[in-house]
Amino acid sequence: MAVDLLLGLQWGDEGKGKIVDVLTSNYNIIARFQGGPNAGHTLVFNGLKHVLHTIPSGIFHENAKNLVGNGVVIDPVIFKKELDKLDSQGVDYKKSLIISRKAHLILPTHRLLDAASEASKGKAKIGSTLKGIGPTYMDKTGRNGIRIGDLEMENWKQKYRNLANKHQSMISFYDVDLQYDLEELESEFFEAVKILKSLEFIDSEEYLHQAEKANKSVLAEGAQGSLLDIDFGTYPFVTSSNTTAAGACTGLGISPGSVQEVFGIFKAYTTRVGSGPFPTELFDENGKTMARIGCEFGATTGRPRRCGWLDLVALRYACQVNGVTQLMMMKADVLSGFKTLKICTSYNYKGEVIEHLPYNIDSENVEPIYTEFEGWSEDLTAMEKDSSLPVSLINYIEFLENELKIPIKIVSVGPDRKQTIFR
Repeated sequence: MAVDLLLGLQWGDEGKGKIVDVLTSNYNIIARFQGGPNAGHTLVFNGLKHVLHTIPSGIFHENAKNLVGNGVVIDPVIFKKELDKLDSQGVDYKKSLIISRKAHLILPTHRLLDAASEASKGKAKIGSTLKGIGPTYMDKTGRNGIRIGDLEMENWKQKYRNLANKHQSMISFYDVDLQYDLEELESEFFEAVKILKSLEFIDSEEYLHQAEKANKSVLAEGAQGSLLDIDFGTYPFVTSSNTTAAGACTGLGISPGSVQEVFGIFKAYTTRVGSGPFPTELFDENGKTMARIGCEFGATTGRPRRCGWLDLVALRYACQVNGVTQLMMMKADVLSGFKTLKICTSYNYKGEVIEHLPYNIDSENVEPIYTEFEGWSEDLTAMEKDSSLPVSLINYIEFLENELKIPIKIVSVGPDRKQTIFR
């Protein structure tokens, strides 16, 4: 079995869903390995826009199996809504969508805990998507969680009630006015669980072991981005799972030796949703222009994304942590029209010039040092070949390849799957 990994190298929203969709025809199995409905993977084809949150991005390809791995946390309510949309589009997901029995369930009370915790932090909030992701992973590590496989057991509703009761007592400890109707939330939850139980649950590590014996190919699809990794991201403004390459092994039950290519995806500039440090963030017209042209709003939350120049220091760090073998640059078309572009090539960190990501990148400690580049004015969206790209963009790409020592194999020049240039 050949396993390739596809990962975001920034703070998420890099365009992973589009590239998975583009590459799916090369693989037998597409497997999500971490995260949950806090992800928003956007795919555009045939003039239609599709947003997936938990379901792998290969679902629109008939010949691919789509596995939700053990490292994923699943909200049955949101999952049902995704399935409803697939139904309306005529997608026969029942023959191609499989779920690990070891994946954990997000309960209604997990979402309530998330909201209460975030509200209690006031100005110190971390920018949670309020989807219950953090509390679910906390129950997982606390050995209290409910897993997909529990739904096949006769006592699962009693396990649910015990955990929900515990959550309600925890919510009362937060000094916030949280209004909710748990009976209504549970009614929606249990109805969604019925739909979830109509799908195929599998022992995913055994499934992948058999796939290895049958010489199947797997593309492991990451969610969020490397700078949001619970260990290696900009803590505490991170997600609750391992978004880096190591997370694919624990999130799917595959060995490190199975991994071959590691595809790293990044935008030609940088964005971030929610709170947290962002050294290259722009507060001027350039930042507003990036946001407007790039339609920079979160696919899951709808929140506007903060925009800034490309941060090569952070990108280099993400490549090293993940062992990236190929790069894919997204949204090059958004930078068309900028007379001058900048790339942050080093930091002034407490008076010292450094090229690595330090422990703390808060604005009082870090000042970005930029290298300037000539911009391009050409409309890239209709270009189909590498040779058509403007010289200034080629120079931009080659500079990054030289600095990172990794080839940029794909340049995206628009949201549609057809707007993809292979180099």
